Amino acid sequence: MSGSKQSIDQVEKLSRRTFLQSGGISLVSLSLFENLVLQELVAAPADQKIETLNRFPRMVQEYFVRRVREQEAKTIKRLDSLKTKADAEEYVQSVQKRIREAFGRNPERTPLNARITKTTERDTYRIENIIIESRPGFLVTANLYIPKGITKPVPGVVGTCGHSHNGKAETAYQSFAQGLARKGYVVLIYDPIGQGERIQYSGDDLKSTIGVGVREHLQGGNQQFLVGENLAMWRAWDGIRALDYLLTRKEVDPKQVGVTGNSGGGTMTTWLCGVEPRWTMAAPSCFVTTFRRNMENELPADTEQCPPKVLALELDHADFLAAQAPHPIRILSKERDYFDVRGAHEAYLRLKRLYKLLGKEENISFFIGPTYHGYSQENREAMYQWFNQATGASNESKEPKLIIEKDETLWCTPKGSVANVGSKPMHVFTAERSQELAKQRKPKSGAALKSVVAEALRLKHIDGVPDYRILRNRGGKNYPLKYSISYAVETEPGIQAVVYRVSDERLYSRPPQNTGKLATLYVAHISSDAELREEPLLKKASKEKESILYTCDVRGIGESLPDTTNANSFFTPYGSDYFYAAHAVMLDEPYIGQKTFDVLRVLEWLKANGHTEIHLIGRGWGALPATFAALFSPQVKQVTLKNALTSFSDIAETEHYHWPLSTLIPNVLTTFDMPDCYAELKVSKEFTQIAPWGAIGTDS
Repeated sequence: MSGSKQSIDQVEKLSRRTFLQSGGISLVSLSLFENLVLQELVAAPADQKIETLNRFPRMVQEYFVRRVREQEAKTIKRLDSLKTKADAEEYVQSVQKRIREAFGRNPERTPLNARITKTTERDTYRIENIIIESRPGFLVTANLYIPKGITKPVPGVVGTCGHSHNGKAETAYQSFAQGLARKGYVVLIYDPIGQGERIQYSGDDLKSTIGVGVREHLQGGNQQFLVGENLAMWRAWDGIRALDYLLTRKEVDPKQVGVTGNSGGGTMTTWLCGVEPRWTMAAPSCFVTTFRRNMENELPADTEQCPPKVLALELDHADFLAAQAPHPIRILSKERDYFDVRGAHEAYLRLKRLYKLLGKEENISFFIGPTYHGYSQENREAMYQWFNQATGASNESKEPKLIIEKDETLWCTPKGSVANVGSKPMHVFTAERSQELAKQRKPKSGAALKSVVAEALRLKHIDGVPDYRILRNRGGKNYPLKYSISYAVETEPGIQAVVYRVSDERLYSRPPQNTGKLATLYVAHISSDAELREEPLLKKASKEKESILYTCDVRGIGESLPDTTNANSFFTPYGSDYFYAAHAVMLDEPYIGQKTFDVLRVLEWLKANGHTEIHLIGRGWGALPATFAALFSPQVKQVTLKNALTSFSDIAETEHYHWPLSTLIPNVLTTFDMPDCYAELKVSKEFTQIAPWGAIGTDS
């Protein structure tokens, strides 16, 4: 370590003095002490980049692994308790009820207003290009494959697509639809929201302005949570309405209807088994595993693949298929898939036991293709064989020769976009719902406001003062005051909120006790360590002589900012921050509620150290937990918020926003909004707001 001659002299003098005063300490101890002091005294060169501290990069990952494992254990315990056919039948009814609680009630069944826009004749079948409305003004584009020469109703299949940019026109998805039609099935395959002809964020060139598929699903789906909607149900409702249309066709036997799809389409096949009872057979491909495997393997999934409350309700992928028991279901998996085949096998074994109790063990099947993720020929043929076995429609499971159509042939709209024919984008529905809720909400204050906030955040209560670790000092940080010490405050088992105490007083131990001094607690936006060097509010707070300055990194930022999922993914829409926020939604414990809990526990810790009056400062993302904690903590006397969110309504009512899922609260706009909280703080605390941020995350 390099440093000035003066700094080294200081270390030597201090070391000698300590050695003499202590009556002599060991050379090992003296060396350690010298090292600690050196770290504090030696400043980093001005041209040297200071690395931001992150000493708990896997903390959040391991916390969520533990939580998901706990929920899986409860699910398995439920299944293991089944002993009789009556038990199994009761279990099926239970999962149906719990799935409905997670997904919510079905929307109103409005007219489909179906229209055929084009027909293409082929050798043994024809293709009708169809548009329906799953909701008023919300257009769904679909291709109906109809075998020629039908003399009586035949089995029908709804096909759901994975994450292809061209939706139903993707080669693999054309292939299974056409393959089924050549075997005597009527198949309706439709474009997912945000794919194919159903781009929701459409530019003048009719292309997505934010990215097809995953990006559109996240942008529209995360926003929906605010108004009590969820993309899993919106996507599933399209599939239900596709089935409604299929059953209007005289060519289709209503007693033989199946559903299949791959990847994101495997997701929809699975969810549709849970929410729609009319299916008589199903074959989800390249999706079914367990939530635990996805969490342990650090595999993010789209918003529609993370339904609200499913983990809290002790549901797993297999349970959505169990809702169809004892109808025939084949799980199609891949040996080399990123959806872990071990989880797929575990799901199969759970279902096999359930089906055996129901006396229909032969109706559950498991197939593993040898290759990578995708609805490749071997998986398609396994699906054909399964549906043939269930229906008797064909004796041939081998795939026939196929004709792959150009995308334009399968377009239902003139230019390949529903935006060009007046479909209402999903975010407009969200904005309208937000406006309706605003009219219905009554302003809340005092105890009534605290009650709805606590419920929305799922705040829990733990008695007692949290334990903490004293972390080794790191010098050369260029903080506004001379010395700092870090404490890892354990807010709950496995979670540390990292607190810095910054002052002109050197410490290696616990904070001074019962000082009676005021304290300022800063809740960081991204990183206390970085913001101590850069944030003007902290420079100002450091000059308040009557107050001790503390900063706080709540879980998932700063010292515990995850290095998981994909490399350097934290700020990306599909990265680690989203990954944990999505699992928090499934656990019914909003991430921002968990962070608020961290702040409340740190406030308890400060109180135990003699700080009974607190000035609480929050910035950016940190302003949200700071606001909520201030509502509940009597020791917070003063609140300053910088770059705080103007309102959740602003996010819900705009097309583009930049607040991540980790800052959003499911269903919040049914009961309160941020201005309610700010109004309450103006009455109950000394309150200041600086440069609030709107939906795009800036004050502009």
